[in-house]
Amino acid sequence: MFLAITIFLFTLVFVIIQPRGVQIGTSAIIGASVAFIFDVVSFQDIVVVFDIIWDATLAFIGIIILSMILDEIGFFEWSALKMAKLSHGSGVKMFFYSILLGAIVSALFANDGAALILTPILLSKMKILRLDTKTILAFLLAGGFISDSASLPFVFSNLTNIVTANYFSIGFTHFLANMILPYVVSVGVSMLLLYLLLHKDIPKQVDISLLPAPKDAIKHQGLFRFSWFFLAFLFSSYFIGEIYKLPISLFALGGALIFLLIASFTKTIQAKNIIKEAPWQVVWFSLGLYIVVYGLKNAGLTHEISSILYTLNMHSPLVGVVGTGFLSAFLSAFMNNMPTIMVMDIALQDIGNEAMIYANIIGCNLGPKMTPFGSLATLLWLHTLQKKGVTISFWSYSKFGLLITPPVLLVVLLTLL
Repeated sequence: MFLAITIFLFTLVFVIIQPRGVQIGTSAIIGASVAFIFDVVSFQDIVVVFDIIWDATLAFIGIIILSMILDEIGFFEWSALKMAKLSHGSGVKMFFYSILLGAIVSALFANDGAALILTPILLSKMKILRLDTKTILAFLLAGGFISDSASLPFVFSNLTNIVTANYFSIGFTHFLANMILPYVVSVGVSMLLLYLLLHKDIPKQVDISLLPAPKDAIKHQGLFRFSWFFLAFLFSSYFIGEIYKLPISLFALGGALIFLLIASFTKTIQAKNIIKEAPWQVVWFSLGLYIVVYGLKNAGLTHEISSILYTLNMHSPLVGVVGTGFLSAFLSAFMNNMPTIMVMDIALQDIGNEAMIYANIIGCNLGPKMTPFGSLATLLWLHTLQKKGVTISFWSYSKFGLLITPPVLLVVLLTLL
């Protein structure tokens, strides 16, 4: 147990601080290699892990590639400008519309896509609008929070969703049916609390005449119009895939590559650049970290967590759901949500309570917002902001996250009952 925990902690620290520029995937693979060398995991364990995560990881890569292509043709910039123009200069409306835009993008293009693609666009537009630093920070914090709190409705909305849906063989339609209400409530409650916390920094009026017209953001009109039909077709294919029990990555990654091929013919994008810049490190991160976490399972940690979950389940549905959600939330906040979803999924396997499975997902999606290192999306979001000259301190972020996350989490968990 001591060796497994030590390897896990060192791996996690390396993933978070990235010493000397060592990327997250490299750190995870090093940790997995050490676990294998010291016999914390076996070769058969690695095969089991690969079987668990391959579909989820490739689907996630596909969604990000699709987001990158759409970003290149101006799809998201057009959306952001359209949102700004619809506000008619009202700062409050712009605040709410930007959160709604983030919620829609997070649901359809995953939380990482919302955080990494929308953030630079919104930041650049707010600078054009000559908003002050506090206002910009308020919009960024709201956008960063909603990217995770809205990543609930679809299997592909978050890597944690895909991993869990695959682990428990939850179908696309069944997942949506159970998570659509939590999604709507999460977005609504998040908007309300974000406004209450940040309203002092939101201006009453904004001069939107400074912004360019939305149509000016589009790089290729034909491809832009085609993208709407393609996205509708791709979305419907997930339901068809469920009927024939086909892996979600077949549509997510396959669809992204088809769209990449079509887009490359228009000369609007460079396919090589998209493939090169895709987050391939996430593949190694998922595989390596899950192997390290599997070492914790072998050492008995998941058995201990399973005992806690079994006790919660024995009390009442309310205690089982809320207890599971907050347990996974706090574990995610302090040891990252990817290892948490893995540990909790394994621990929940024999409990037999479906609501607790969804509570685990909600906890792992919202809980990370309590700390800057709670999720990969937040780490990448903060890194993106830092490159743009915006630095948010550990304590500033944590104070904000600890204020807003628990109440939103509690209300969303109650929708499962």
